[in-house]
Amino acid sequence: MLTTEQKNSYQQNGYLVLEQCFSAEQMSELKQSANNIVAEFDPDSTRSVFSTEDHSKTRDDYFLSSGDKVRCFFEEDAFNEQGALQQDKALSINKIGHALHQLVPEFKAFSHSDTIRDIALDLGLNRPQIHQSMYIFKQPKIGGVIRWHQDATYFYSTPLSVVTFWLAVEDATIQNGCLQVQSGGADIPLKEQFLRYPDDSTELKTLHDIPWPDDDSAKPLEVKKGTLVVFNGLLPHFSAPNLSDKSRHAFTLHITCADTEYAKENWLQATPSLL
Repeated sequence: MLTTEQKNSYQQNGYLVLEQCFSAEQMSELKQSANNIVAEFDPDSTRSVFSTEDHSKTRDDYFLSSGDKVRCFFEEDAFNEQGALQQDKALSINKIGHALHQLVPEFKAFSHSDTIRDIALDLGLNRPQIHQSMYIFKQPKIGGVIRWHQDATYFYSTPLSVVTFWLAVEDATIQNGCLQVQSGGADIPLKEQFLRYPDDSTELKTLHDIPWPDDDSAKPLEVKKGTLVVFNGLLPHFSAPNLSDKSRHAFTLHITCADTEYAKENWLQATPSLL
């Protein structure tokens, strides 16, 4: 599936961009499936907001119990001071997570496709297993910032093995908050570990105090829909707010190697799906 040159580029830079790896028709099918989930979602059932800026000691049960479910999470700026949605429900959802790859037919078929499996194998995941899937909307005007982070923070294993598959369901541009990565690849150790304790309290534990890269030094990955970006768990990355009038839909998978030891302290402990 991957050429020797592509494998070498991934090893050197910590990420690889596979331009328009999937068809427009496949992206439309995923987008329609996600929109159907939102259409059926009762916005009064929760006020749970997803945010990487929230450094509080605990997360709500709605989030922590979502590893084996399909749940919608709101954007931070979705509500007014009175707690009412400021715009249509369909334009207020931050993401859907975290078991689309197991519970929704369109996402399950895509996630377990030969293409995804072959790329995972080529990247060195000898027994690839999917832990988490997310559909991210990055809504117009209110799509929030995703701070600098490394995905191994949330999917710690010994040795580290998590690879993120980030799929552009719509065009991603600097204007609508495209993915941005550390220029030159992942050359810093794991800075943080997100821990979940038996009482369901959580902690974002600092492991190293090396500073995050400057935003201005990041490399924006402006890509067309159908493009797949894969990157390792140590690659620092972030995305700026979406202040444009265009959404930036994306679908992500977090895949580890079943031969590694997945930490019992990771927040998500749902049974993974072998590819």
